[in-house]
Amino acid sequence: MERNMNTYIGIDLGTSGVKLLLVAADGSILAETTEAYPVSYPKDGWSEQNPSDWLSAVKKGIKNLFDGGMYEAKDVKGVSFGGQMHGLVMLDKEGEVIRPAILWNDGRTQKQTDYLNEVIGKEKLSALTANIAFAGFTAPKILWVEENEPENFKRIDKICLPKDYLAYKMTGVFSSDYSDASGMLLLDVKNKCWSKEMAEVCHVKEEWLPKLYESYEVTGRVLGEYGLPSALVTAGAGDNAAAAIGTGTVKNGDANVSLGTSGTVFIAGDRFSVDKKNALHAFAHATGKWHLMGCILSAASANKWWIEDILSGDYALAVKGMEEKLGEGNVYFLPYLMGERSPHNDVNARGAFIGMRPDTTKEEMSLAVLEGVAFALKDCVEVALTNGIEVKKTKICGGGAKSELWKKIIANVLNAEVCSLETEQGPAYGGAILAMVGTGEYASVEEAAEKVVKVKSSVFPDSETARKYERKYRVFKELYPALKNAFALM
Repeated sequence: MERNMNTYIGIDLGTSGVKLLLVAADGSILAETTEAYPVSYPKDGWSEQNPSDWLSAVKKGIKNLFDGGMYEAKDVKGVSFGGQMHGLVMLDKEGEVIRPAILWNDGRTQKQTDYLNEVIGKEKLSALTANIAFAGFTAPKILWVEENEPENFKRIDKICLPKDYLAYKMTGVFSSDYSDASGMLLLDVKNKCWSKEMAEVCHVKEEWLPKLYESYEVTGRVLGEYGLPSALVTAGAGDNAAAAIGTGTVKNGDANVSLGTSGTVFIAGDRFSVDKKNALHAFAHATGKWHLMGCILSAASANKWWIEDILSGDYALAVKGMEEKLGEGNVYFLPYLMGERSPHNDVNARGAFIGMRPDTTKEEMSLAVLEGVAFALKDCVEVALTNGIEVKKTKICGGGAKSELWKKIIANVLNAEVCSLETEQGPAYGGAILAMVGTGEYASVEEAAEKVVKVKSSVFPDSETARKYERKYRVFKELYPALKNAFALM
């Protein structure tokens, strides 16, 4: 039988770098490369990037995939994306970037967020978009630019999300998908169309907004300068929806925990639904259906900060001997280093250690960091539970998922089975799967996920350890409310 030589490229446009995968039709990884780029923090709480850095990194990454001559660019049939969500990229009439992109974890828009939630009103926002305003969303950023940089606002001809900027430059087609657009606060998520009323609220002209597609739909063909002569491009997805595809989180009730720079709990659903308090995001899924998602702004990044910036040490040494003490310590960590989104929606929230004694060790504090992120994820799961959704089993992905200790903590904190995958490549892998579906390799996202995504191992909760963590979680839940007013004064 002749071997299927079709290959696919998945591109994960992350915050610290872009990852590209070359994937065979059976899901096996043929080649991968990562290119880093900087993040700029012009002021306290601000976070920006230069979109040209993304494009340069992708061009270099595509070249790297074929260095060595083992694989040929002409065999690539499809390209798709998973991308950091919510970022604001503004283009002028020539298609050039007007100012640096304002990123998902930028906290400058509290005034605009408050205006949307309090003046326009949460009830109206939820009715129009299925969500309320969060400081990281795109719409408040647009209002911020109008108020603070009116000369830039007047130059706007197009508004796009980070991965859609890449797609525009690679195809010449101005497009977005429903999953990523769901996080702009400009999309009528239920009806999958731009909300005219919300665009008016944000003084956005409809012609500034891209044409919308399902994540697996073909939007164009790769331009010649990228060296992929046979490649079609599908719309792609927001990073969390793409990661969910890459982990096979595609059927009703499936769950995925992502431990990347940020952390998420992603729950797939067949029907549109909205959390009554809007503590979870109600977004479109890359399958063509829906999902609820809780997002915490600091996950693996909190652990990286603690180990590298504070301890300047080795992760394994920092938690040495801690596996036997799960759930027993009295040190707590609030992981709100960049403020917090779900469920608190508080840009003023800050990281904090609580409960230290004279005999507290760095190992106990290191364990508390891992536990604090797990507790913050449980906050999101608890909201889902109030909506009648119980998470008894979840996939896991992201850099933090490489830690066996962290997976054990999460399994016991959530009291759920945590499943690791044979191929754990997050949004880039999901992007490659979407490219397969768009080009006809598989008939649907569900079929593709079933064929190529395989569980490698599972971590199960221990009943006694889970009880200890339930006790600790009850304490953790009291800490943010107790400190909320103090955070606002900082």
